[in-house]
Amino acid sequence: MSDLPSRMPARLAPERMAALLREMPKAELHIHIEGSLEPELIFRLAARNGVPLPHPSVEALRAAYAFTDLQSFLDLYYAGAGVLRREEDFFDMAWAYFERAAADNIVHAEVFFDPQTHTARGVPTGTVVTGLEHACRRAHAEFGISSRLILCFLRHLSEEEAFAALEQALPHRSHFVGVGLDSSERGHPPEKFARVFARCRELGLRVVAHAGEEGPAAYIEGALDVLRAERIDHGVRCVESPELVRRLAATRTPLTVCPLSNVRLRVFRDLAAHNLPALLDAGLCVTVNSDDPAYFGGYVNDNFVQTFAALPGLGPAHAYVLARNSFEASFAPAADKQRWIAALDQTFARYAA
Repeated sequence: MSDLPSRMPARLAPERMAALLREMPKAELHIHIEGSLEPELIFRLAARNGVPLPHPSVEALRAAYAFTDLQSFLDLYYAGAGVLRREEDFFDMAWAYFERAAADNIVHAEVFFDPQTHTARGVPTGTVVTGLEHACRRAHAEFGISSRLILCFLRHLSEEEAFAALEQALPHRSHFVGVGLDSSERGHPPEKFARVFARCRELGLRVVAHAGEEGPAAYIEGALDVLRAERIDHGVRCVESPELVRRLAATRTPLTVCPLSNVRLRVFRDLAAHNLPALLDAGLCVTVNSDDPAYFGGYVNDNFVQTFAALPGLGPAHAYVLARNSFEASFAPAADKQRWIAALDQTFARYAA
């Protein structure tokens, strides 16, 4: 680890701190691409594909983003995804995200996608993957952004349906690096998907899983022990089990935390109540991400800037650790990680001067 954190001032003026957070290179490891679908693009794609929408305007749709829990969000999320029908739709959605990622100084993104959301409407998995992969290639060519796709199974559906989704995706295996588990957490423990994740590991796919957002700490343990997840998406409820916290710290298992999402879905009252400082103090490998930014009010830099503003105990040293963690927790090659960390060091050295 660089000695830069110890050389940084404990605090920076608010404007300078915000500038550092925006400028520092970073990776995003928890972004649902369907959750980046802004209302304006939803209406544009609906018009292109002749899809009727329940809301009369962009403003009315955005006004509906007042969620009481995860399920109230998912209902709108799946309805919004219904406008995605053609390869160019998936490209347009992903390209809009990558344009924002470039503006946020994201140098690497590991992007979740939900094929079952689309195959249920008759959209072939190949249409989804090809459109997304095209955007990934263009983002690398135009912005230098490295990316990986991660296929997520919808946990409110059956394991048999997850197996079917996997089989439909295997002809496109070269275009996704791993699998994840998302959607409604309550009542759908990781153990429900033990066999399909075992099959994915046999295929050499990397494994991540949502756990410990609305579900209990036991779901994190199940994701680790049964699914053998390499990263836990969210994971903020690990603090309910001191033993689990010690385990996560000892193994350096990454948590992909999404502060604005946690507040919008009522996991925390507000950002000032978020447990990110406690997770960092416990020595956990925490990262900051946007989750479903079109619905939760901010992309990754918004998450950083607003969270640091709300939690005055966080300073430059914490920002450095969070950004470095994002590279170390990624599935990128070691040489890329080293290059990004070197760029991170250069950014912080300017602020330490």
